[in-house]
Amino acid sequence: MAVVVTGLGCTTPLGGDVPSTWQAALEGRSGVRTLDNDWAELYGLPVNFAGQIAVQPGEVLSRPEIKRMDPSAQYAIIAAREAWRDAGSPEVDPERLGAVVSSGIGGVWTLLTAWDTVKDRGAARVLPLTVPMLMPNSPAAYVELEMGAKAGAHAPVSACASGAEAIGMAFEMIESGRADVVVAGGTEAAIHPLPLSAFAAMQALSKRNDSPATASRPYDTTRDGFVLGEGAGILVLESEEHAKARGARIHARLVGLGLSSDAHHIAAPDPGGAGQTRAMKLALERAGLAPADVAHVNAHATSTPAGDMVEARGIRGIMGAHADQVLLSATKSMTGHLLGGAGAVESVFTIKALQDRVAPPTINVDSPDPELEVDLVRNTPRAMAASGDLAAINNSFGFGGHNVALVFITA
Repeated sequence: MAVVVTGLGCTTPLGGDVPSTWQAALEGRSGVRTLDNDWAELYGLPVNFAGQIAVQPGEVLSRPEIKRMDPSAQYAIIAAREAWRDAGSPEVDPERLGAVVSSGIGGVWTLLTAWDTVKDRGAARVLPLTVPMLMPNSPAAYVELEMGAKAGAHAPVSACASGAEAIGMAFEMIESGRADVVVAGGTEAAIHPLPLSAFAAMQALSKRNDSPATASRPYDTTRDGFVLGEGAGILVLESEEHAKARGARIHARLVGLGLSSDAHHIAAPDPGGAGQTRAMKLALERAGLAPADVAHVNAHATSTPAGDMVEARGIRGIMGAHADQVLLSATKSMTGHLLGGAGAVESVFTIKALQDRVAPPTINVDSPDPELEVDLVRNTPRAMAASGDLAAINNSFGFGGHNVALVFITA
């Protein structure tokens, strides 16, 4: 059963919705800033910057909604409402409507705030909604409740691949006939002293405190780690038959899904990239496409010394002689790394790239890695073919060796 995308929504460090986020990306703007707090001094954090969302939930949600939801669920609801409106608020049998919304970490703010309350004020002062707020499936549950979805609500957790895996699960729900419409994506709200401390302890974060906006620099020879970001991306996926029957506008088609695992290390990718390559290969095979059909890749590329080139070599290996004709974008250079939200927001970018037939830029790459043998779109957008079908791959990889590749084609 053919699957199409009829709705897009997001809230990111670049903007509070899809139009503002996409415009900022095309302009090559960075959403990374020095944090407006004293965490670095108070806790001895080696990093004092991140990609915080551009529009705070208090500007778009009611106070009761904010009080009963962790920020991760707040972001998901904001993006889901935009995506649902964008899809035309479809009328669908609740038992044919699903929700799949992931988070890599879950309600870390709620969990740690509740522990502070226990320590400082006693157990009796813990909020009654603490457990529903901190559950990693909380964003999926709130979206399910919002939409009245009864075909199933799921929250696959696969670290930084979570958002993409959620979209993949939604794809399979529709393909298998379980649902006609699924609201799917990922969210993350982990800009908190503990995650910052923990990622820094792993030597995973960039420490460019003197220049936050240029800290995320995928494929540059001076890259020194990723930049933590936050936000959410949501798609409305629909069977083509259902979408056409109601006259829906179709943004793109989701035609391929590739899933694999490295079985190599709890955090580091397999240096040979076999699992990542296999995910891309499986996605193209499922889509019935050849490497020569691919015009664009939105890379996972987090700006880490080891990870970026593993993926780049895999893309080069898959594309072969066609590699020079594939436009590669690494949008985390602008948003930072949204962890469980990354694959979903980058799916929005991939779809918008196909719609507008333009690949977004990768910023901050002053000295490209000499091993990079793919055509990286640097600093300014690059036009793709003005006519004909276009295909694009969105890659998402996560700690633990989770690999997800999604293939979208023009509507």
